[in-house]
Amino acid sequence: MPELHTLRNEQLTVTASSFGAELQSVTGADGVEYLWNGDPAYWGGRSPHLFPFVGSLRGGRASCSKGEVRLPQHGLARKTPYETETAADTAVTYRLSSTEESRLGYPYDFVFRVRHSLDGPALTTTYIVENTGGDPMPFTVGGHPAFRVPLVPGEAFEDYHIEFEQPETIDCPQVELPTALIVNTARNRLVTDSRILHLNHVLFRGEALVMDGLRSRSVRLVSEKSGRGVRMDFPGMDFFALWTPVVKDAPFLCLEPWTGTGTQVTEDDVFEHKQGMRLLAPGETYTVHFTMTML
Repeated sequence: MPELHTLRNEQLTVTASSFGAELQSVTGADGVEYLWNGDPAYWGGRSPHLFPFVGSLRGGRASCSKGEVRLPQHGLARKTPYETETAADTAVTYRLSSTEESRLGYPYDFVFRVRHSLDGPALTTTYIVENTGGDPMPFTVGGHPAFRVPLVPGEAFEDYHIEFEQPETIDCPQVELPTALIVNTARNRLVTDSRILHLNHVLFRGEALVMDGLRSRSVRLVSEKSGRGVRMDFPGMDFFALWTPVVKDAPFLCLEPWTGTGTQVTEDDVFEHKQGMRLLAPGETYTVHFTMTML
């Protein structure tokens, strides 16, 4: 059975599970629930972790220095049990290690740690990737937390906007369905020299909004009525996406900071050649984080 851990301070109460190292609830001191509840009628996830690859491989496979990688969309770290490495009142760390089974699809030895920690109204998720094998290890990593929109009664999805740290001109690549490959040769203009993206469900009829040239490393999801929302800071993560399910008009939005993206249609099928791919030397550790501040 998965272990549930409760993190608590004066401003937030957070529940996390050892299954998938996934957040289950993020509640403010006033009782407002920020995190999506995982209703499978829309999407059963809440805050999965994407490792060792973000997005999709063409045909689910790619060649690599050690033979072949065969991974489902977003990798192998989402729907699997983790070990609880440490747990305290305001932080918990989960650990996922390579196994004989994982090496069938990803032929590398690794330890992947996910740490959730509280500091006032802020919740930080830290990824710690360790190469425990003898070969350079290619990987990307990303977050996929979903937040309720609207957050409070009397509001609608359309009452919210995304506010970028800097003025942005964003041309999002199209996403091919059902393969989820990135069509980097066909782009749709999202905003022009603006910090504000007004939300509506029509924006997501073409699947995720993948931002591969963003200057900002901080965004806010905020209500134009109540001012409630979430700020996400993602230093060290060069890609960002917004997603809510196609057609369903779901009452949530995913804010997704990534270090790489799925396969682009112009790319070959060599795993090491994927956009944002990082090579980790044997014995080395890579750490990156993003912080969600509840507004």
